[in-house]
Amino acid sequence: MSEPMNGARPRADGAPLGPGSLLWSIAGDPRSLLTGSAAGIMQLMLPGLGAGVTEHSNFFDDPYDRIFRSIPYIWGSIFSEGDNANGRGRQIRDFHPQIKGTDDQGRRYHALDPDTFWWAHATFTWEFFRAHELYFPGRLDRSHQEQLYAETVTWYRRYGVSDRVVPATLEDFWARFDDICAHELERTPAVSWVLDPSTNPGTGPGPGPSLPGPLSILNGLAATAGAEVMRLMVVGSMPDMVRRRFDLSWSNLDRVRYVGVCAAFQAADPAVRRGALSSLWPEGTPHLDPGDSAMVVIAGPNPRQAQRSEPATG
Repeated sequence: MSEPMNGARPRADGAPLGPGSLLWSIAGDPRSLLTGSAAGIMQLMLPGLGAGVTEHSNFFDDPYDRIFRSIPYIWGSIFSEGDNANGRGRQIRDFHPQIKGTDDQGRRYHALDPDTFWWAHATFTWEFFRAHELYFPGRLDRSHQEQLYAETVTWYRRYGVSDRVVPATLEDFWARFDDICAHELERTPAVSWVLDPSTNPGTGPGPGPSLPGPLSILNGLAATAGAEVMRLMVVGSMPDMVRRRFDLSWSNLDRVRYVGVCAAFQAADPAVRRGALSSLWPEGTPHLDPGDSAMVVIAGPNPRQAQRSEPATG
């Protein structure tokens, strides 16, 4: 942690971000995407951020479009180096100056408000910590957790926005994250729409995917209740505090089933590292080459993504 100057708040220390870094290793694995839906919902729960998405995007028409468009840019700001890294980060920042207005409660918001912009980043930081905890074999010890946090600080600074709100240490990060979850998140109109099957068809029953390798043990459940598997993964990965505050259904049976889902993804580690889940990457997303973890590759056309964009036929 950098020493404060003139009584100012201590500044978080960053860490080198590039080949061999923990953030590259985790973000470059498709399992890093599996906690993304929960992270996205927590983004929408922050009033200013949720209002910005509601009023300045086609979210209600196609919620997946925002995901498919955003991930390649966000992952691009991770998997870049030198001047290109700062350029990628500032490109993301420069998408946001006009995203401002008044939310449904009459509160003004701006996407580049430091607290709002940092919360979006904080949920991605949480996403990577949580994905590793749930879906990767092994655990990060304290020193590696602190290293990963420091790498996310370096990543945040690539955006070129004020870092005065960035917690100085990992401990401070978790304290601030928990405080926001406990006191600042709300069931915004965007979140209500996402969680209500009567307004969002994506939450209703539907066919499940065919899963590779060891994950095939989930195929029976996925084939008969694909949406239920997704619910387990989204609600199961949520912080307990968020589940309780927003009364998200989560039974003891759900917990048992979710432990099995997590175990399957952990057991699938060799298959994942050989590319078993590569179809999860949205087109254009940089990630680590399953055949050579020292090499960054760009995801090609995604069949599921293309299928969603095809016009319906009569």
